[in-house]
Amino acid sequence: MTKVKYIRVSTIEQNTSRQEINSNEFSKIYIEKASGAIKFEERVEGAKLLNDIEKGNITEIHIASLDRLGRSILNLLTMIEYFNSKSINLFVENIGMYSMINGKPNPTFKMIASVLGNVAEMERTNMLERQRAGIELAKLQGKYKGRLYGSRMTDEEFLKKYKKVEVELRNGESLRRAAKLGGVSLGVAQRVKRLM
Repeated sequence: MTKVKYIRVSTIEQNTSRQEINSNEFSKIYIEKASGAIKFEERVEGAKLLNDIEKGNITEIHIASLDRLGRSILNLLTMIEYFNSKSINLFVENIGMYSMINGKPNPTFKMIASVLGNVAEMERTNMLERQRAGIELAKLQGKYKGRLYGSRMTDEEFLKKYKKVEVELRNGESLRRAAKLGGVSLGVAQRVKRLM
């Protein structure tokens, strides 16, 4: 194994086909469905990829865009440094650039990675800020139905409360369909699936 591809989407429902268009070019493809906020090494497929690197099975990694590695600038730059230390060339498809040239780190790549990494991190911060602002507005308008302080359910209570969603999922329904049939949000259906 030499050339591999790492694909990541944030949620279970998201489609990876856009990132898989050139998959026949690679010895192995790692498909991850996890938030970019989770450190690369703490993700299931990320850990498998790192394990394959340690075994000496990889020389080149392709990703669709830098934010597939992560949305934390620190984690992103740490991963790039790690790949460089192992002489693994990282190719980012949307900018058409390699992290190394003739076995040496590409300084232009590092500069662009820093800029794009900061943009990705800022994007995530802004998204969370908009979410918080939306919740505050909903509270002011009396529309927010968030959880009361100290009212967190146990996993068993949660599954019992959303038994209908669990039944639909066990019957083979998709997450969206099970959420609709159970009259709950997609987030609730995802948690039910995780707890099953």
